Amino acid sequence: MTDTPRKPGKPIWPKVPAGFVRSVLAGHSALGLAFAALIYLVCFSGSVAVFAREFQRWEQADAPALVQVTPRAVQTVMQEALKHAGADVEHIYITLPTPDLPRLSVMTDAHGQRHTYLANASGQLVEGGEAVWTEFMTRLHIHLHLPQTWGMFVVGLTGVALLSSLISGVLAHPRVFKDAFHLRWGGSKRLQEADIHNRLGVWALPFHVIVSLTGALLGLTTLIVGVLAMAMFQGDTSKAYALFLPPIVDDPRPAAALPDLVAAMEATQRLAPGSRPTFVGLEHPTERGQAVMVNVATPNTLVSGQTYYFDGRGQTLGGVKRDKPVLGEKIQRSLGPLHFGWYGGIVIKLAYGLLGLALTSVTASGVAIWLARRRDKGRPAPRWERLWIGTVWSQPLAFAASALATIGLEAGRLGASDAVAVAVWAAVTLVTIAASLAFEPARLSRLLRRASAALIAATVGLHLIRYGGVYADPAAWGVQLALLGVAAALILTTLPRRKSAT
Repeated sequence: MTDTPRKPGKPIWPKVPAGFVRSVLAGHSALGLAFAALIYLVCFSGSVAVFAREFQRWEQADAPALVQVTPRAVQTVMQEALKHAGADVEHIYITLPTPDLPRLSVMTDAHGQRHTYLANASGQLVEGGEAVWTEFMTRLHIHLHLPQTWGMFVVGLTGVALLSSLISGVLAHPRVFKDAFHLRWGGSKRLQEADIHNRLGVWALPFHVIVSLTGALLGLTTLIVGVLAMAMFQGDTSKAYALFLPPIVDDPRPAAALPDLVAAMEATQRLAPGSRPTFVGLEHPTERGQAVMVNVATPNTLVSGQTYYFDGRGQTLGGVKRDKPVLGEKIQRSLGPLHFGWYGGIVIKLAYGLLGLALTSVTASGVAIWLARRRDKGRPAPRWERLWIGTVWSQPLAFAASALATIGLEAGRLGASDAVAVAVWAAVTLVTIAASLAFEPARLSRLLRRASAALIAATVGLHLIRYGGVYADPAAWGVQLALLGVAAALILTTLPRRKSAT
């Protein structure tokens, strides 16, 4: 069979001036380069955070897996939590079992001191409530472990930059849709990488737009509320947030009785028949101004849930008389599930994970293409090439190292904390990037991928040793196998490719 030259596709944009395309392409490159490291980190951590609940189950592999609990058990959890936290507790947050996270857990907040416990089906507290590495990983994606308000703002701006890069990338390549299945294999490596970059960007464009848009909206929530507060309440954000909550009585006098969670949950079932309670929050449970918040999820909906508020006796508080949320509330409550893929079971999560890695690859390859173009024009930047490879492959290595350290400390009964995971991740990231200057780019990439695979495999082995090969939750086995699959895939990418016969 003879190869016939393929005619380039016609642009989908009619008569786009060449100057406009050049200007948009320059803007696309500048925007991508300015936010490259942040976009890459947010995309990579987000691809992992899709499986946050699976990783939590992996970290709590010996915890009781519960399908459903009774309102009486939830009442017992609250009472047991108060015994541990003391009467001056300010908040209690109880998370009920769901299909993807079959745990009954409670977190107490007393003057900024927070403690998390797991509970069994009867509501009695058991050990092992923390999921340190999962907490580290999700916080890294949500606010980069910066002060929460500023961190979410930075992540929100990163989402805006990513969305702008996607739009400018489409505008800068008029034939991008026409050539969606045109791949130039076997020729220039730069052109081959450019085709992969463009194809991954186009094939999953709806996903890329959804996650960048929802991420930007979620991250910039604090800015939106701040503007609302400036416009209406002279900058008082507490009054702005109060617009979305029912009036809660501020009465610090000791309460005659603890909140009746059984009554509140039964009232919720009457208000939302067929729904499933997923979360119960208590405000100042030992004071007369006590309030109860119950969040329920409705099957086969994208909205994260509806929230109902009650007083200590289980009576509905004012401001929540609507049977259904209005459109704006539905949109706001669908942002989280849409962004993380937490709405359709493991199949949707796997799709989100793979598409998230595709977006991560688009980010990484975009900078690599720009550096290759400089090299082809006789203006190479070898140091930047090495630094970028170090940045890209430092993250699998740093994530694996932080997980290994966390599991190791917990296995040694030394205790681990979110700060330990952050310190290990930051140290490995910085050392890897600094050391990358000493290696040739191709060798550096292979070494980092092999090191990442080794640390992932070591984490799997240490986790197995810690629990003696016995997992109460079968999901732990699934995560273990998935991690081994990732390690194997990384090793395979480092093996020399056999040249096909011509």
